[in-house]
Amino acid sequence: MSKSSPQSLIELMQRAEAMAGVTLADIAQEHNVSVPANLKRDKGWVGQLIEHELGALAGSKPEQDFVHLGVELKTIPIDISGKPLETTFVTVAPLTDIHGLTWENSVVYHKLQRVLWIPVQGERSIPIGERRIGTPLLWTPSDEEMRLLRQDWEEIMELIALGQVDKVTARHGEVLQLRPKAASSKILTQSIGPDGTIQFSNPRGFYLKIAFTQGILQQAFV
Repeated sequence: MSKSSPQSLIELMQRAEAMAGVTLADIAQEHNVSVPANLKRDKGWVGQLIEHELGALAGSKPEQDFVHLGVELKTIPIDISGKPLETTFVTVAPLTDIHGLTWENSVVYHKLQRVLWIPVQGERSIPIGERRIGTPLLWTPSDEEMRLLRQDWEEIMELIALGQVDKVTARHGEVLQLRPKAASSKILTQSIGPDGTIQFSNPRGFYLKIAFTQGILQQAFV
C-alpha cells in the first residue's frame, strides 16, 4: 500500500531522510510486501518499494515521479565504498516520430531537471532484506553536467534519426548511453532504417553511466 504523495519538497525530504539506515525488510514489512530471495526476476523491486514508501505517483509514465514537485526519484545500488554498481535507467528512447524533437522538450531533459537519489546497499553478499538505505541526495545538474548530457543526447538522437540505431553501442556518450531495454532480444519495436523507412529493432533506453553518477555522489558525500 503506497503512502500518500508528499505535498511539499520539505515533506518529501523528511520522508527520504527518515529512511536512512533502515533495512529494506523493515520497509517491506510496513507495506506488507514479501522480500524476494534474489532480484533476477524482481529487478525493479527495490525501486518500487522506495516509491511506495515515499508516495511516488508516476510509476512507468514518461514524467517525473513527483511531477507536482518537479522531482524524479532514482534508487542507486552502491558498494561498500559508495560506488554505484550499475548504470541508471532514465527513460525509454524514442526511435520513430522524432522530427522536431529537441533537447529541451525531451523526456531525458525533463526527468533530470532535479533528481532525488536514494543510495541502497547493493552488494550481493548482503541478503536483500538486510540491505540498508543510505542518506538521500537532492541533485540539480550543474551547467557543465547539463552540457554533457545534452551533447550525448543530441549525438545519439542524430544517429537514431539517420537510421543508425543498431550501430549505437554502450560506448557512445560520455555520461549518457543508449542500451537495449527489453526483457528479451526477441522483443522488437519500430525504428528508423538507414533509408528512412520503418524497420524493427530492439527497444532502447537512455542510461546514466556509472562514472557520472559516482561523481554526483562523491561531490555530495566526500
